[in-house]
Amino acid sequence: MTYSSAVAYLYRLQKHGIKLGLETMTALMARLGMPQTRYRTLHIAGTNGKGSTAAMAAAVLQAAGYRVGLYTSPHLVEFRERIRVNGEMIAESQVAQLTEHVQTSCQPDLSPTFFEYTTAMAFQHFADSGVDVAVLEVGLGGRFDATNVVTPMACAVTTISLDHQEHLGTTLSSIAFEKAGIIKPGVPVVLGRLEDEAWRTIEQVAQERQAPVFRVNEDFRTEGEWPAQFSYRGLGMHYDGLTCALDGRHQLDNAACALALVGAAAPQGIAVTAEAVRAGLRAVNWAGRLEVLDYRPTILLDGAHNPAAAMVLADYLTRSARSHPSRRVVLVLGMMRDKDHRGFVEPLRGLVDEVVLTQADLPRSATAQELRASLEGLLPHPHVVPSLSDAMALARQLAGPDDLVCVTGSLMLVGECKAWFRGCGLSPLRG
Repeated sequence: MTYSSAVAYLYRLQKHGIKLGLETMTALMARLGMPQTRYRTLHIAGTNGKGSTAAMAAAVLQAAGYRVGLYTSPHLVEFRERIRVNGEMIAESQVAQLTEHVQTSCQPDLSPTFFEYTTAMAFQHFADSGVDVAVLEVGLGGRFDATNVVTPMACAVTTISLDHQEHLGTTLSSIAFEKAGIIKPGVPVVLGRLEDEAWRTIEQVAQERQAPVFRVNEDFRTEGEWPAQFSYRGLGMHYDGLTCALDGRHQLDNAACALALVGAAAPQGIAVTAEAVRAGLRAVNWAGRLEVLDYRPTILLDGAHNPAAAMVLADYLTRSARSHPSRRVVLVLGMMRDKDHRGFVEPLRGLVDEVVLTQADLPRSATAQELRASLEGLLPHPHVVPSLSDAMALARQLAGPDDLVCVTGSLMLVGECKAWFRGCGLSPLRG
């Protein structure tokens, strides 16, 4: 099997859609020889912030000398982004070999979904690569997510807000219950900023499982106004003079969760130095989240796709406007059909000067025309440009050299924009 044929095979698995449950994954792990038990793990759930937290925890552990696996989703441009060891994407040859290996283990009676299959590949790759620690980002929810076959050293729930309601429920409490499903008996759990409703639900689950709970701003915290200079205190650790390569004030909370997660694993032999913490946070990379691609005009990519994430983006744009009061903002917006379009745009009103509506090249993407209709009355006179390349060309025309073009609303759109900017192909595997 070649890499291209492996990707084509994995692509066909998407026909199975999303299947919540652990029966298939549990059986598949047994057939593979339980690779997920051959290294220690950290497990991270959350509506927003879990990917950034995972990337920071992995970077700190790597700087401390550990061999670190990192499993995240979705990818932006290339499938291999999902599975990394010490920051390096899995090789094409390894994708091909693992696809065949897992395929053999599934026969004749297991029919895993795309995400179950790729999670199994990641777990096997980490075992084959001899990682010391694997940092795992939950795909969807937590309780029935394919990653939830591990017993981690510690776990984290970063934030909880309304998203994926068709799978996780329509209230903060129901979503919190699903994400609390990653909590294991006696395993410490680190919590980011949560509404009281979500906090009460998770607290109850943690109590039932006798899992120690550490909560941001109570048991651990960062102090500072921007990732350019801050300190951390909590779980027996105290670090000053920290900087983070990821932009946005919200990354202070994510950094706090990442460091608390690493600290919660200390009783199981995980040790990091202050210098490793500083080096890891300085070096961390997490594409598509307040990522600057170019200048004159500044091209900013942000994969925000729900109202809570839009509020974070709005905070960034507000702060940016204070330091660049004459800078105009051109918003390039594309969203999936099932997202809260009006709730997403509301926090951004008054912060943008021009809006270009576009769409990702996916069946579940809202068309630019559908997006215009759903945003009626919120965005006066938006430009409607279905082609992303044409939308970016128009945005650059509308923006002066000192202005900002912000591409947002969907990680899928951000991935397409990165591929367009690089002039490279885009993996057919999306989502």
